Amino acid sequence: MRRRTMDSTFAVGFLAVAIAVLVARANPATAYEPSIYAATPTATWVGFGVGLAIAVATAIACRGRERTIGIALGALTVTAIVSLPVIRSYRFLGMGDALTHLGWVRDIVDGTVSPHELFYPGVHSLATVFHVVGGATIERGLLLSAIALFVPFLVFVPLVVRSVTGNGLAVGVAAILSWAVLPINNIATHMGIHTNSNALFLTPVVIFAFVAYLRRRATVERLPIGISPFNALIYLTAAALLLVHPQQMFNIIVLLGVIAAVQFLARKRYDDHPMVAQPTMYAHTIVLGSLFTVWVASDETFRRAFAGLVYGLISQNVGAGAEVDQRESSLTEIGASLSELFAKLFLEMALIGLIVGLFVLLVWLGRTKLDREPKSFVTYFGIALVPLGGVFALYSLGTPTMAFRQVGFIYVVITILGGIAIARGIGALSSVITTPGANAVAAVFLGACLVLGLVTVYSSPLIYDPSQHVTEEQFSGYETGLNRAAAERPHVGLGYDPFRYDHGLNGVERDGALSGASTASGEANATEFNDGNYSGAYHGLDYYFIVTEWDETREIEVYEELRYSGGALRELETSPSADKVISNDEFRMYDVESEPPTAE
Repeated sequence: MRRRTMDSTFAVGFLAVAIAVLVARANPATAYEPSIYAATPTATWVGFGVGLAIAVATAIACRGRERTIGIALGALTVTAIVSLPVIRSYRFLGMGDALTHLGWVRDIVDGTVSPHELFYPGVHSLATVFHVVGGATIERGLLLSAIALFVPFLVFVPLVVRSVTGNGLAVGVAAILSWAVLPINNIATHMGIHTNSNALFLTPVVIFAFVAYLRRRATVERLPIGISPFNALIYLTAAALLLVHPQQMFNIIVLLGVIAAVQFLARKRYDDHPMVAQPTMYAHTIVLGSLFTVWVASDETFRRAFAGLVYGLISQNVGAGAEVDQRESSLTEIGASLSELFAKLFLEMALIGLIVGLFVLLVWLGRTKLDREPKSFVTYFGIALVPLGGVFALYSLGTPTMAFRQVGFIYVVITILGGIAIARGIGALSSVITTPGANAVAAVFLGACLVLGLVTVYSSPLIYDPSQHVTEEQFSGYETGLNRAAAERPHVGLGYDPFRYDHGLNGVERDGALSGASTASGEANATEFNDGNYSGAYHGLDYYFIVTEWDETREIEVYEELRYSGGALRELETSPSADKVISNDEFRMYDVESEPPTAE
């Protein structure tokens, strides 16, 4: 295809994405949105679709400059999709850990705590920079920090594959797989303010650092202290990862440990092999392992997490099996199924995982024409999946949430291997049909995986998990309710503990936080509430009952009254034991007495 035609095609793609962003910006969120997909204008999705279609086609079919531009177009489009909450002026996104992280940023800004006092202060420090230096609000600064930490994933996944193979098609395929954001599963890894997930997106940077170290033997270039630039890059990127979240640092250490072990065995067996020629990773594994141990051993958060894992391992009622059974039962009650949810969340992941597994097996059987050095990296990554899978199995028995976080890291590795595997598959298919035909088949397959990945990158009713969009009205209602309420009266939510909002609005590290007392906040007892016994719905205490638009959407519309009855919520309005004290379009708070007043 002529260069002028290609330039015109790329111009159309970039213009479509620019128009999509402008349309989204011109239509900001004005109320709570259960699904950012449904609420974003159709024209925006059309523009993004055009950009991605051109990007996928050119990343596969073109070479050199055109492939690079196509990859840049795809990365820009996916970054814009991930940035939609900021583009569409969301006040905030995230009602669980995200609000606590918001509180920690507020504590840092107010001087209540210093960043080094937090276990993993990376995201919070970056958000503080956006706020103090960039002038963004604290909420927007935190959202921007999540985007800033996501972009390296799109950049460094294809760079890792380029360093491993040097094959342009593999680089293009790896880029497309990175756009599908396979590490996000919306069970334990999420798009937004979630430090473990944010750290996932930094791991390819560390992987690139040690791949570069192994491939580019730096013997002449030295820093003043005598180490190579690539050594320094490994330590600096790993330290940054540790500050964002230690769990992903642990996974990197496992990966490095596998490389070091394989290198050791290769030196025992071979005299002439790329692994023997590569510099060893022994020192890096020891240094980073020691740094991780020193960092986490004395921290109370780590000790609690470790104790929870041990408890889960010895308890019969904790584990992935119990978690799956519980979720399957809940889905059945609302007319859905576990297989349906699996297809929505994991179908493209399962397909890519299957392809990678077959490819690694063929490499080990010697049935591919992959060069010896790229083959050594496939061996490193393939063997590393075994202990990483073992860690997943251990977590599954103890803490299921941690298990699905582990799946996130495993799919970082699979994304890298997937680029190489599918590129080899396209090459094999092109010998059976034509090269354009093979490229077309690959484009359709990868395009489908891309759609499946991006349609669940954010939570929505599609996966029975409405968006955790925090509106101005919700913040305003909680702020008034928390700051003007009687100090001794607990705050109770409709299936949601309000203490997270206390963190987000007032900070975490302070005296009087709602999470500091066992009955200061909690959830209404569903049985008592549904029976109309509002007075007895929370430990027999007087309490403030809070319900937001998000609560009603989740409990009444999405969960179809599985836990709380819509009728009971409506009857609360006329109950003699409840008095509405705060109300706006998104938030209501009732003062509920433990004993209803007697009629005179």
